[in-house]
Order: sequence, then C-alpha cells, then structure tokens
Amino acid sequence: MADLILHNAKVYTVNSNQPWAEAIAIQGSRIIAVGDNSSVLALADDQTQQINLEGRLVLPGLCDAHIHFYDWALSQRLVPLADCSSKAEMMSRIQNWNGDFGSTGWIAGRGWNETVWDSIEEPTKYDLDQVTNQPAIFWRADMHSAVVNSQALQLAGIDKNRLDPEGGLIERDANGEPNGILRELAVNLVMEQMPKPDTKWLDETLTDAMVELHRMGITAVHDQRMKDQLEGPMALGAYQRLNQQNNLKIRLNCNIAAHDLPSVTALGLSSGLGDDYLRLGHIKLFTDGTLGSRTAWMLEPFEGSSDNFGINVTTPEQIKQEFEQAAELGFPISIHAIGDRANREVLNAFESLLEQFEQPHIPHRIEHVQTIHPDDLSRLAKMKLTASVQPAHTIDDIDLAEIRLGSRSNRAYNFRSLLDSGALLALGSDAPVANISPFLGLHAGLYRQRVNQMSKPAWLPDECLTLEQLIEGYTLGAAKAAGWQSVIGSIEKGKRADLTVLDRDLFEVTQQANQGDEVSTTSVLMTIFDGKIVFKQL
Repeated sequence: MADLILHNAKVYTVNSNQPWAEAIAIQGSRIIAVGDNSSVLALADDQTQQINLEGRLVLPGLCDAHIHFYDWALSQRLVPLADCSSKAEMMSRIQNWNGDFGSTGWIAGRGWNETVWDSIEEPTKYDLDQVTNQPAIFWRADMHSAVVNSQALQLAGIDKNRLDPEGGLIERDANGEPNGILRELAVNLVMEQMPKPDTKWLDETLTDAMVELHRMGITAVHDQRMKDQLEGPMALGAYQRLNQQNNLKIRLNCNIAAHDLPSVTALGLSSGLGDDYLRLGHIKLFTDGTLGSRTAWMLEPFEGSSDNFGINVTTPEQIKQEFEQAAELGFPISIHAIGDRANREVLNAFESLLEQFEQPHIPHRIEHVQTIHPDDLSRLAKMKLTASVQPAHTIDDIDLAEIRLGSRSNRAYNFRSLLDSGALLALGSDAPVANISPFLGLHAGLYRQRVNQMSKPAWLPDECLTLEQLIEGYTLGAAKAAGWQSVIGSIEKGKRADLTVLDRDLFEVTQQANQGDEVSTTSVLMTIFDGKIVFKQL
C-alpha cells in the first residue's frame, strides 16, 4: 500500500504517454501509481498520509543542468555583490562585511558586474586596499574575472615582472603594474594561495544550500567545475561525506575537471560511478571565456575593436588530447563554449572524436552554446550532442550582446533553433553567475524580455520556447543529459518520487497577456525528495 498519496491535483507528468493525471501514490522512495483520484486513492490504508492539493499544479522535481553548486553554496556565505549598483556600493559592502570564509583568514565575495553600474568602471586593487586589511578576492559575476587586493597579489607573486600565464591575463595600469584585475586562468595564481575552508563550515554551508534548493523545487543538479581550479576534490569529498551520512538531499551529477584526468586515469574511474544520489558525470573542459569579460573566442573581433577576438583558454590541440583521454576512460565530455569560434572549434573536435570512438551512453554536451554561426547550428543534433543552455542569461545579456556583438547578436541564445534542429536541450541557471531561480529561467525562455520591461517586444522572438518545452528542459531533458532518465525527470510508476507543487497553474498563467511576472514570481508550496517532504508551506 502507499505511504503517501497526493490527490485532487493537476499533475503534469512530462510523460508523453500520459501527460496529465490527478493523483500520485508513493511507497518508500518510489512512485507506485499515477492516475485518476479514485484508482490512486484505492491504494491507501490506515497508515497512508493523504494530501488534498485542491487542484494545484504538480511537476517532476526540477533539475538544474548547469550550476556551480559548490561555488553557489559558498557564495551564500561570502560578500554578496550581485545587486550592487555602483563601485562605491561594492566597496562599502566589503568594508562593512563581518562574515567568515571558513576560517581561512581571507575575505571573499562574488557577483560584481560593472556593466550594470551607472559608471562602467571596474574595481581595482587601489579601491580594495582602502577597505580591506587581509588578503581579498572578489569574483566578477561571470566567474571568469576577479579583482584582488595588494596582499593577495603579493602572496601570489604577481608583480610588474610577472608574465601572463597561458590562457590568462593580468590587467595592468599605465605604469605596467598589476592593477588587481585578473582574467581567466590568471585568477588561479591567487586561488592557489588560498587556504582550504574548514570542513565543518563547508558541510554546513552545503547543507544550508540544499534547503534553499528545496525551496525552489530543485531536487537534482549537474555540478560544474571551473577550469584548472582546485574546488573539485574538496567538493566531491564534501558530497561523499554528506552522502555517507544520508544527508545528501539532492541528486548530484558531479563533473570532473579535465586537469584531474591523470588522477582519474590512475584510479581507473569511469562515468556513472556512484548511486542515485551522487554520481560521477562528465569530464569538464573550457574553450574560452565570456562575453561580459570580452574573453569569449570569436570568429570576428568584438564590436569597437579590430584585434580582440577573445581568449582561447584551451588550445584545439589540448582539447583533442583531453577528448581522447576522456573517451578512452569511457567518460562523456562537457565543454564550455561561448563564442562562435569556440563553438566551431568544439564541434570540429567532437566530429574528429566520433570518427574514432562510439557515442557514449551518456551524451557529450556543450555548455552554453551562447553564440553560434548559422552554418554550425545544426551540427549538434547530427552528432547527438546536448545543448546545455541557461535561459536567464538571455535577459541578463540583452544589452550586453548588442554592445559586444552588434549585428551578430542574432546569433546569441538560439534556443528554439537548436531544439528545432533536433538537439537535446538541458536547462540550468549557471548560478552563481546568474540567478538560480528556475522560474526566472522559465520567464526568460518564454518571453525573452526582462520582468520589469514586459512592455517591450521579445528579443529575437522566434527563439522563444513554449512552456512545455521549458519544463521538459528542466526535468526529463536534464535527466537524459545525465543518463538519469530511468530514475527521474518525469512522473511515472517506478521512478524516484521527486516532485514539486506550485502555488499557481503556469499553464493558465501563460495564456494571459504579458504575465511574465506571474511566471517569475512563482512559489513552491511543497517539495518531495525520495518520497519524503523536504519543504512545505501549504
């Protein structure tokens, strides 16, 4: 008999054979029945908990297919800079911060973005030195640049004579002195000097972050790595500790950074190692940077420049080598590509790889596919590659794309074109780079316009997605991208009971004119993970 029954609901199953239902029966961690009220309620006995949802919408538990979960969790305890409206506000917030970064003795923060300030002027070490008295690092919103103070530069040995590292850039002032701004792999010079955070602090931070995920209906994530940084082993170690203690309350597909391939090879690890809570996923590589930092690798220079084509942070030769290493170990590949040159080179590399190796059980994927030349767009589907894209970036970058790309901005965020070409879409947030809310992501994918500017037309309206397509991208599409489609992603008998109950019927809301704010402000009333209620505000 059932342990829990949800009934009198509007259940969108994301199962094409039975898209709608009224009730769900759960036994232990599994769904044992999906159907009409009477047939499902017949599975109840005196011990069954029954919840009348009074017609509310139920979806599968949501999956964020691209999140830097470890970094996002830490960012909840660092200096919050995403909503700063000026450099002065950023400095004031840093000066008044009294938080602790895991007993490291450093002060750190994330999220500054000079392009949304009234005066577009990046912070430097000269600004930080006035408000800090300990080593300090503050990541830009895109996490591909950071600003550090003089103490941090000194610890990293970065001075006037230090050359730029391969794949990185040390910004300098008029006298040739490092000004504190580090781009791409140059950030790692400072990161390598930072002590590891306290284990107890780290585990508490991750546990608190899972509670926040449940509040948003998220029950699974694909955890992404940053290039050549050292967070991978610390993250995986923490996830294993939590899992062994039965405290990992999300399903976590964990990527491995390409620079850890020697260790993976030595240990004989393979993709899929783990269980239904924690699994090793893809080998993660990076091709380039970002639009915001002007480090995306482009076929043509950025607007206003004749020679800035961005940064290629991993050479095509190294990509080919690491692709083959990963394939020999049986790992699928996940690779970051923002610029149209980056995407073309990645597609060429996959084309070469698939001439030597069979398609993996879990599909290879490109992270972001942010700008892509029309000649390359259909190539993902032909090679059965996942397009791992983040709808919220669309509305974040409406103005930025015009500034950086000019007339080429129509190549940005071509979600509908990718889907129509036959590519699998897996949707995520890219938090902490962007807002983690899946409902803001739904809004962005539906309307391609900022919430507070809905009177304006959609940006490239032909690229808007339907609600059904978006929900699938956050559920079954994301599950397929991780090889988890038999476990989660739809509400079906035999699958894990991961569910979310919403405070409004999105299918009704989206039939109304200009109701994007109603989508973005959706609240979760209940989240069920593994058959247990982990969040409830009914």
